[in-house]
Amino acid sequence: MLRRSALTLFTAAGLVMSTALTVPAVASTPATAAAYPTTSVKVSDGAGSYISGTLTWYNRSVDFTGTLKSVGCRRAWYSVFDGYANPLGARSSSTHCNTVTSVPATLPADVVGGGTYVGVCLDDANGKPVTSCGVYFRP
Repeated sequence: MLRRSALTLFTAAGLVMSTALTVPAVASTPATAAAYPTTSVKVSDGAGSYISGTLTWYNRSVDFTGTLKSVGCRRAWYSVFDGYANPLGARSSSTHCNTVTSVPATLPADVVGGGTYVGVCLDDANGKPVTSCGVYFRP
């Protein structure tokens, strides 16, 4: 029967561990930037008109991509605010009547970290809100 001393076993185990630690790891995929956070938006007036889309939150701006369905004449209005309710930037689409159309907008939010929340409103042809505005916070 072959017996090994504890020193021999520990030495062998140490060699295996040191070899495992020095063998290069398999190359991994390089890290990519995390996706920018998004928020879904839906504001409707109960009469068939609505704004629907997505807010994408960047460090110094917020993008809206989506559609406006107008029954009668409507327009989309957006405004971005900081954490103290100070307005940072606003945009409005043109007036659209009885149609479905794309209403993209880029809202400036030129403060460190960007905007905290966005108000999205469905307005009539004169720029008056026809329903309560939706308020959407940065995730």
